[in-house]
Amino acid sequence: MDQLSAMRVFTRVVETGNFSKAALSLKMPKTTVTNLVQSLEAHLGTRLLNRTTRQVVVTTDGALYYERASRLLADLDELDGSLSSSQAQPSGKVRIALSGAFADQIIMPSLCDFHTRYPKIQLEFDIGDRIVDYIAENVDCALRGGTPNDQSLVARKVAELTLRTYAAPSYLEKVGEPKHPRDLEHHFSGIGYMKAYTGRNFPMQFHKDGELIEIEPRYIVSVNESRSYIAAAVAGIGVAQAVSFMVRDLVERGELVEILSDWQRPPIPLYIVYPQTRHLSNKVRVFVDWLAGKLQQLERCEQDMLAKRKVVALADASPKPRLAG
Repeated sequence: MDQLSAMRVFTRVVETGNFSKAALSLKMPKTTVTNLVQSLEAHLGTRLLNRTTRQVVVTTDGALYYERASRLLADLDELDGSLSSSQAQPSGKVRIALSGAFADQIIMPSLCDFHTRYPKIQLEFDIGDRIVDYIAENVDCALRGGTPNDQSLVARKVAELTLRTYAAPSYLEKVGEPKHPRDLEHHFSGIGYMKAYTGRNFPMQFHKDGELIEIEPRYIVSVNESRSYIAAAVAGIGVAQAVSFMVRDLVERGELVEILSDWQRPPIPLYIVYPQTRHLSNKVRVFVDWLAGKLQQLERCEQDMLAKRKVVALADASPKPRLAG
């Protein structure tokens, strides 16, 4: 028996909750996973797992063994990573979950840069805003907006997202332009963005001079994916609050118009998250560091653009000197 392989398989069965998910995440036949766990139990002379038709339950001995084995495997991976990183390029697959808009506008345009730096790393992207089972789906890390509520995740804040309020010109021609956020409650329709965990829409928020207003407009449509959310706004369905860099090209082309520009939504923190039980290997670490750098560079550009807009707005609002005639 390869005891090290058996330990890795056993810990994955515990983390995923059953043999089928463990086999899928490890890319092994289920029979191989079952045989390795049985061999490990025979070697130790104790039962580690109680199997039923529906679930796998860890025994008392199994829980103790899992705790020690997972720490041992993490230390071993750290040792391997520290030596290999000084002698060779990091290599292997990294699986990342993130929204389609981030993939399209941040990752893909810069992917050649990452590949040039780390040619031996293969990236796999799980595109969408759905809830992810990190262990069962073998996801190494994810990019998520908002403060994570899952205590099993390690979260690294990498940027803050600037959101502003937009609508299509065709929509504004039909209903007019709101003068105050409260107008959205009565005469306008909104596009809802649903929370992954509850299925409820995020409220629209507006901040100005210390005043925070939260609005629940009438929603014609709600979605749970950022690209569809923006597409609905472009189609003229209603008002949307979107991350400014995601719609910059649409605004420049006149497909979307910023409204209520003197009101801002409080920025949303952006995190890279990964499971506490998943050791952050060197290949994942270099990707996380690279992505964090790209996001921080983008945030600085957004802040510079916002500062320039404020300067232009102040210049336009200031009284112009009258020429002596």
